Amino acid sequence: MDTMEFRRRGKEMVDYICEYMTSLSKRRVTPSVEPGYLRSLLPEQAPQQPESWDQIMADVENYIMPGVTHWQHPRFHAYFPSGNSYPSILGDMLSDAIGCIGFSWAASPACTELETIVLDWLAGKAIGLPDEFLAFTEGSKGGGVIQTSASECVLVTMLAARAQAIKRLKQLHPFVEEGMLLSKLMAYCSKEAHSCVEKAAMICFVKLRILEPDDRCSLRGATLRQAMEEDEAMGLIPFFVSTTLGTTSCCSFDSLNEIGPVCRLFSSVWLHVDAAYAGNAFILPELKSLLDGIEYADSFNTNPNKWLLVNFDCSTMWVRDRIRLTSALVVDPLYLQHGYSHSAIDYRHWGVPLSRRFRSLKLWFVLRSYGISGLQEYIRHHCRLAKFFESLVKSDNRFLVCNDVKLGLVCFRLKGTDKLNEKLLSNINGSGKLHMVPANVNDRYTIRFCAVAQNASQKDVDYAWGVITDHATELLEVQQIEKEQVFELLERKRKETLAYKRSFFVRMVSDPKIYNPKIAKSLPGSRRHTSHVTDDEDDIESTPDNGVSAHTPIASWISWPLAFLFQDTGADALPNSFVSFNRFRHLDTMVRLPAKKETGSGGSRRNSHSPSSSAPVLGSIDNTVNHQL
Repeated sequence: MDTMEFRRRGKEMVDYICEYMTSLSKRRVTPSVEPGYLRSLLPEQAPQQPESWDQIMADVENYIMPGVTHWQHPRFHAYFPSGNSYPSILGDMLSDAIGCIGFSWAASPACTELETIVLDWLAGKAIGLPDEFLAFTEGSKGGGVIQTSASECVLVTMLAARAQAIKRLKQLHPFVEEGMLLSKLMAYCSKEAHSCVEKAAMICFVKLRILEPDDRCSLRGATLRQAMEEDEAMGLIPFFVSTTLGTTSCCSFDSLNEIGPVCRLFSSVWLHVDAAYAGNAFILPELKSLLDGIEYADSFNTNPNKWLLVNFDCSTMWVRDRIRLTSALVVDPLYLQHGYSHSAIDYRHWGVPLSRRFRSLKLWFVLRSYGISGLQEYIRHHCRLAKFFESLVKSDNRFLVCNDVKLGLVCFRLKGTDKLNEKLLSNINGSGKLHMVPANVNDRYTIRFCAVAQNASQKDVDYAWGVITDHATELLEVQQIEKEQVFELLERKRKETLAYKRSFFVRMVSDPKIYNPKIAKSLPGSRRHTSHVTDDEDDIESTPDNGVSAHTPIASWISWPLAFLFQDTGADALPNSFVSFNRFRHLDTMVRLPAKKETGSGGSRRNSHSPSSSAPVLGSIDNTVNHQL
């Protein structure tokens, strides 16, 4: 591609970007693809011969765009904003064209000096950091730097704090190995702090104690002090505290006014303030009170690439004393040295990477194109949208607002279980109409709604709330139907179980062999009864050993087992009969032997029996047993 073609293709690319930005609402927010979708669409190896630019751009639309999550979409409400604006895009274009690697002042003086200047612009009257954080304040040892992300800001400040602590301890204990001293260092953060703090501690090989915040998700000074005192009593050495202004989960604020004095009570504890999202809002005069206590901080970071319309990557960080930072990171080979090393800033000493892009250009373009007043209005607009969404949530008694809405984030949940809210969010995201993410707030599953798009409107919020309530209504209706179905199933199962128990009990008392096989063994060898005894059977015929046939009258389905128990009513046999009957003592039945009555003629069943009969008359026993059942 030569210059002439670049002119043409560049204009085409600008047109493509403009079309993309203006037609985003027509696209699905999140892609409907599965992992590995792209591998089958692209060749297994790079092309050997050049391909046309038209074919490349056709593949962008056909293969790449179907797998893109559109963070600038007006219906994207996940995470925090991903800064984007036309001035920032142009700044990146120019930076890429210049292509300098600004690791030192000599490598590209404008790259270094513009970064120092625009960070003083932003830190000074815009955000309102103390003068000690500015590079050009007389007598100041501080200054700012652009890092890749807030995670890198936390890491380099922890590295600096660790180096400072080891240096101090080495002076106190010169004969102790650094590894032993390192094992004693303890860092602190809230449970609401970003996960990058934990990752930084892993990289630094230091211990990290994660503290419980209060019911408003704010870390308090008393909690920190108690933890640090406990650790000191155990022989550990507090050296670093990471606080958060505007937490990721619910945009809560740690109490700097309480934490700062606690850090001052302990020698050489570095206090870092991570305000990746909320720090941008401090350019509003009405929100500067959220910065109270910043005078205690040793370092501070915020991300213009979140909420100041600057494209990623652009994470700004300031330190009160840059020497304490750079002394932990200085590596100075001869090929990187230059004649102005002692009078100019070399940003290669301020972070992990050596190579650095000309990132200050896009920040400079945005600050000049919008002005502080334009950026203030942009942030106020997002705050108003969040308050409007909060009012919609509060107007529906099926939902709860779960955080104190101060900026552009609203945490809410549907009244009910965590599983119910998980299902709600899954259904919403699965529809492709909105995209939100969850958070754990006070140990409850909540849904985060954040105003994200630069030109988001109240209409977009209304649309989002409509999608949310529609899915909630549908989910609750399904849940109600499922509850009714489960209730019907349980009720049917209960009835079936009860019927089975009754049936088993009937069979049990109708056939003693079911209840206890030993009873069956006690039966005379020639006397057997079928277990299928019904009310329709008039009698059971048995043939005793003496060959005399006898008809045993049966009053009901329960009679013959009891007849079996009392088959011998003589004086000698009666105790054994009571022993047998004791097998059914759980029935708690009062058994009485009725008086003998004469038997009428005709062979029909009557309430009497002859002395030669093998069982007593059981009418009154039946009544008693049936009553107990």
